[in-house]
Amino acid sequence: MAPTTPSTAYSRDLGDELRRLRESTTSLTGNALAVRLGWDPSKVSNIENGKVRPSEVDLAQIVTTCGMDTEYFDGFKRRYQRAFDEYVVLAPGSLGTLAMAEATATTITTYDVLTVSGLVQTDAYADGVYRHAAQVGEQRIPELVRIRGDRQAVLRKVHAPKCLFYVHEIALRQQFGDDQVMEEQYLQLLFNAHMIRIVPADRPAISAGLMLLEFAKAMPVAHSDGELARVFVQESKAIARTRQMFDHLAQIALDEEQSRRKLMEYISPRRDHPDLPHRSRRARPRHQEPGR
Repeated sequence: MAPTTPSTAYSRDLGDELRRLRESTTSLTGNALAVRLGWDPSKVSNIENGKVRPSEVDLAQIVTTCGMDTEYFDGFKRRYQRAFDEYVVLAPGSLGTLAMAEATATTITTYDVLTVSGLVQTDAYADGVYRHAAQVGEQRIPELVRIRGDRQAVLRKVHAPKCLFYVHEIALRQQFGDDQVMEEQYLQLLFNAHMIRIVPADRPAISAGLMLLEFAKAMPVAHSDGELARVFVQESKAIARTRQMFDHLAQIALDEEQSRRKLMEYISPRRDHPDLPHRSRRARPRHQEPGR
């Protein structure tokens, strides 16, 4: 059997893809597949959980048993070559690896500068974000919004991850929709204020955005999402630098009550929110001119 290797977010995602392939194309359990291939019973489980690096022959045996052709095998093999790398670069629109990492994490910490974190975005706000992204075709926007909404299910789990979202005030000032869309997004943040820390506008943005995911039985993963690529990092020095960045944010960000008051500056409470003081128009920070 292949030696045990520290799993990565990508190896776990690709292993899960093999599990789903087995379940959708055969009636075999993992143990039954191992018996058919003459393997140790634990081998299939370890591969499907991303814990070991199977050989090229092992991969070929799995996908052919599942009835897949050479073209599928060649494509999967190309992706699997990077499965256990400490640095993995994926296309910006690929959300599967991130969604699985979020679903299995025990702690999620994020820092967002230009937009609100995807885990606390409203559907309408997310739609606006994708419409402003030049690389996203309009026909794919509904699917991406749905996937982003599905990702948020991790916050409603019985054993939900402990989350902390640092949001730079720049993100609050970015307009991704009309006033109602933005107000609903501000309210979404306000109702989740126990997880939100606002970084004031007068603090320099130290990064375009970053996420740290921690797991019960796997190494931490840092994630960065850019215009050109989605990067997953598991190298120890990079993880240490990521922790230092979040330690710095903890020192400069507003605390929970201060963040709550800051969010209130952006909300124009309506009469259907009796728990909030009524104002006739959206409040703006005093240094911000109307219309900007």
